[in-house]
Amino acid sequence: MSNEELPDRAEHAGERAAGSAKELTGRQRLIAGLWPPRVTRAQLIVAVLLFVLGLGLAIQVRSNSDNSALRGARQEDLVRILDELDDRTQRLEDEKQRLDAQRTELENSSDQAEEARKQTVEKERQLGVLAGTVAAHGPGITLTVNDPGNGVKADMLLDALQELRAAGAEAIEVNGVRVVANTYFSGDGGNVKVDGRKITAPYVFEVIGKPQDLEPALNIPGGVVQTLEKEQATVQVEQADDIVVDALRPAKQPDYARSSSP
Repeated sequence: MSNEELPDRAEHAGERAAGSAKELTGRQRLIAGLWPPRVTRAQLIVAVLLFVLGLGLAIQVRSNSDNSALRGARQEDLVRILDELDDRTQRLEDEKQRLDAQRTELENSSDQAEEARKQTVEKERQLGVLAGTVAAHGPGITLTVNDPGNGVKADMLLDALQELRAAGAEAIEVNGVRVVANTYFSGDGGNVKVDGRKITAPYVFEVIGKPQDLEPALNIPGGVVQTLEKEQATVQVEQADDIVVDALRPAKQPDYARSSSP
């Protein structure tokens, strides 16, 4: 080998070493660019927004599935549910207006102590009506049930009572017996008792309340009147401007409960 070939080989070896070094450096740069991963602020914000959106969609789907029971209800059931909600809303609105009026009277009264005493007396009277310890009168209806075949049973009269209560009856008397919260019916046809006291047909309900609500509640299709008529009973409902409920219950003193007010 000549002396001229030695420098050429050395030069080629140096170029190959430099090329290997450049190739290794490129790989290292690629690996360094992929690991560890670097998350920019914009990418982090987008990830959080996508998570919140997915959570909202999941909650919405679950909420829609909870209402599936109403979707399968019959039209008659939906109408009845809406009517009950409307009635309940109206009663709550009436109660709110009454309480607002009482508050206004207290605020505007020159003698608030006297006004509070009057309201207390009125509240006591209202509770007495509910408890059956005081007489009451007002607009309402009279429900008369004649039962010549003794087909009217105690549970049918109880259904009539419950329907009247649901329609807003405030005071009820049945054949001279005052109806209270724990009133019950027992016995079979021709031998019906109310609160343990035997009553005979015709069964007469004296009811105080809004006549426009009470009478339709009894005459709904498949309701109280139709059920009684299937047992060959005759039913008569009459509205009146003034119904008197004067059968009284004795005021009972509690055996153990005492007032907590001084």
